[in-house]
Amino acid sequence: MTQLPAQKLSVVEKIGYSLGDLSANLIFQTLVTFLAFFYTDVFGIPAGTASFIMFSAGMIGAFVFTPIMGFIADRTKTRWGKFRPWILWTAIPFGIIALLAFSTPDLEQDQKVIYAWVTYLLLLAVYAANNLPYSALSGVLTGSMAERNSLSAYRFVAVMLAQFIIQVLLLPIVLMLGNGDKAEGFHNAMILFASVGIVFFLITFITTKERILPITEEKSSVLQDIQDLFKNLPWLIMLIVTVLVFINLSLKGGAYIYYFENYLDENALATFLNDMGFNGFIAGINATLTSVGIAEFKWPADAATSAFGLFNGCGIIMQIIGICFSKQVADRFGKRNTFGAALLVSTLFLFAFNYFPSDAIGLCFISQVLHGFFYGLTVPLLWAMIADVADYSEWKNNRRATAIIFSAMLVGLKAGLSIGGSLLAGILAFYHYDASLAVQSMETIGGIKAAISIYASIPFFLAVACLCLYSINKKTETQIETELNERRKFVGR
Repeated sequence: MTQLPAQKLSVVEKIGYSLGDLSANLIFQTLVTFLAFFYTDVFGIPAGTASFIMFSAGMIGAFVFTPIMGFIADRTKTRWGKFRPWILWTAIPFGIIALLAFSTPDLEQDQKVIYAWVTYLLLLAVYAANNLPYSALSGVLTGSMAERNSLSAYRFVAVMLAQFIIQVLLLPIVLMLGNGDKAEGFHNAMILFASVGIVFFLITFITTKERILPITEEKSSVLQDIQDLFKNLPWLIMLIVTVLVFINLSLKGGAYIYYFENYLDENALATFLNDMGFNGFIAGINATLTSVGIAEFKWPADAATSAFGLFNGCGIIMQIIGICFSKQVADRFGKRNTFGAALLVSTLFLFAFNYFPSDAIGLCFISQVLHGFFYGLTVPLLWAMIADVADYSEWKNNRRATAIIFSAMLVGLKAGLSIGGSLLAGILAFYHYDASLAVQSMETIGGIKAAISIYASIPFFLAVACLCLYSINKKTETQIETELNERRKFVGR
């Protein structure tokens, strides 16, 4: 059967595909944002031990599970394709292991450490087996780069929705589902997320179809795949960019709470929340809930935590808006140019946090909104560009190794997150942060401001510089797409 070059994706398929990222990110965002908090404040593991668990298991996940899964996925052959079956096979194990990882069995301290390390390692393993084929699937659903831009936009709206649920609403959900008991609340929240995730993964499997076939049926060795990677300069650049982007995300994401709790003026935060009507909004929600016999929405009462949640929510909403404009801008100017320009502008608004007075709450929120919008333009483009790198490899080498390319990028993602988290802890230690103090020293506060702005901006600035060397511009995108579509006309099933 002849493979047609025009692969227009339906809205149903785009939504179905994006639900896979929504379900995975309900767990992934919880790991990134709250795993350390869960280990130390809920499960009762010392912070230093929790840091070791997260770093050691994270490195195994990045440098062992991810590349192995890439080799396996590229060599999977079923009637459903290479990548779709992994979404089906891992749906239920993903949900079960996520629930176990956020459970708090009554164990001795040493047993708790072993339990946490094993369940986190298992979660990283099943995450790799699920998310790597899922990511690679975007490269074989369609050969149209414009359609990939659109698909990525749908996908990352789902990511931002999951991010909003976790970063803004998870703590209130935990308090509600646990009736004030955090351990019970996390357990019940994971039951909810795991159940929803399993259903959504099944929808992704059912609604998607692999259409891109390798141009040659010639089998390639693992060594050949690796050699192809390191001859692929756009891949090397995107790998570096991926590491840098996720160093930033981990560093700034972890630093925000310190900025709110230790630098911004609490009275100014409380006044801001009251004047903008946020406190009244929460009170109105609770009045409505209690009037129909439902428990109150337990939003955090202190001004710093409350404003922190709202701050995250505003940034995520603006990222979603930015994502919605990403395809149109990228179609006009090309992915590389759009990514680099938007990343540069977003970094300038992040850099500005170092210079805001402690009572300039409005300026902080405005900067977050603008940073979120311009960063949102880049979010879907990262993975769309990685799919283009897989096309570039096929165009140059007449061999397609989609999963190994995506697995290398996921190695970069996980390494970036681990490095960023470690950097934040190192910066806090260097500036003598002491959690037992009610008020930090001026030196420490200066370090916190620098962490969220100057230090977090450096990876983004370096990523912009790297993109100047990325050769797949809009003209090259069109050439690759056209020539590959001509070759694929003659590939049969």
